[in-house]
Amino acid sequence: MSQKNDRSAEDIRRSAERMKRSRDEPGVSPLRGLGAFGIIGWSISVPTVGGAFLGLWLNDVAPQNFSWPIALILGGVVAGGIIAWSWIEREGPERKGDKR
Repeated sequence: MSQKNDRSAEDIRRSAERMKRSRDEPGVSPLRGLGAFGIIGWSISVPTVGGAFLGLWLNDVAPQNFSWPIALILGGVVAGGIIAWSWIEREGPERKGDKR
């Protein structure tokens, strides 16, 4: 009976180690790449569309010689690019010293 209990405990330990290893080292996955494209897309599109709507509102409230929507769309693209770049830097592989 103790042999059976020991075997079950060993199986549970190995299973737990496999689960921990898979969490710590997720590996390469196509779905992870699609998720990255989605996050990057949203981080650029939301500030861009927000800038367009804010620009349309500003055209009514504070008209100028230039187009508010175009200026704020460009600002949204720049802000979104900075957000996406920082996300890639944070989530991407380490610098040259990393062996991934």
